[in-house]
Amino acid sequence: MAPLRIGFVPEHFSTPIYFAQTHFSLQAILIPFPSGTGHMVTSIRAGELDLAIGLTEGWVAALAPLPPNPSSSTHNYDFKIIGTYVQSPLCWAISTGSTRDDVLSTTELRGKAMGVSRIGSGSYVMGFVLADREGWLQAPSSDGSSSAPFDVKPLQNFEKLREAVNDKTSDFFMWEYFTSKRYYGAEASPYPIKKVGEIYTPWSSWKIVARDELLGRKEVEEALEKLNAGVKWFREHEEEAVKYISEELDYDEADAREWMKTVRFAENVRGVERGVVEETLETLKKAGVLKDTGRPLEEWVGMIKER
Repeated sequence: MAPLRIGFVPEHFSTPIYFAQTHFSLQAILIPFPSGTGHMVTSIRAGELDLAIGLTEGWVAALAPLPPNPSSSTHNYDFKIIGTYVQSPLCWAISTGSTRDDVLSTTELRGKAMGVSRIGSGSYVMGFVLADREGWLQAPSSDGSSSAPFDVKPLQNFEKLREAVNDKTSDFFMWEYFTSKRYYGAEASPYPIKKVGEIYTPWSSWKIVARDELLGRKEVEEALEKLNAGVKWFREHEEEAVKYISEELDYDEADAREWMKTVRFAENVRGVERGVVEETLETLKKAGVLKDTGRPLEEWVGMIKER
């Protein structure tokens, strides 16, 4: 079999993946997706990826609903969640253009234009979790219609999200805090931003998915074992991790050290706790992201841990 094609987001969370390949000969082609989980959903369904590591809410939002047309090629449920990569929650920073005085806090965001990378991405899903927290979601009327809390603007990637809040194509967007922090302040370039709020995921933040046809294959099991080794190396070699994050991924060294105090990778990446998936489902349903979750969990979670 050809080397596995593994999709990942090229940010600080990817450091153990790099260590798995560098120190433990992970046999894989690592394919970066700076636009995030939503793009990886599209790619794995198109057969362009074998495994992918992305945000919990993005995978659940993509996999939980029943397809409107099971025979449609645009609704191929041919992959499953098989592992947990990061146990700690993710801090989403809520940001706008650095010089804008029309967006000063989260209380002002209702009805504003929200930039997202893609529909169904983490940046999209968490916007509605925010709206639920703030009490901005309305129950559907008798005809099934409801008023959306935001005007959603799909903008593809982090740079375009920053550009849009500066030229006022959008009013705010959400992205991981430490990645956003590099662009805080008027002197940052390009497209400086400022933080107006934050929200944490109520669940462990990163999961691993694999194409159905590869489940149980030796290559996948070996890849998961190499990821475990990469995580262990990350824990035991802090200075090497800081050096890689600051020099290769362009984060401030102090930020890299601060982030490392907050993140907790899974000791064993195999499997997903049923309770975590169920909590994510309930939150996304309450937030209005998921209307239909008729698929049994066993159809889209490949390695369920009961606790």
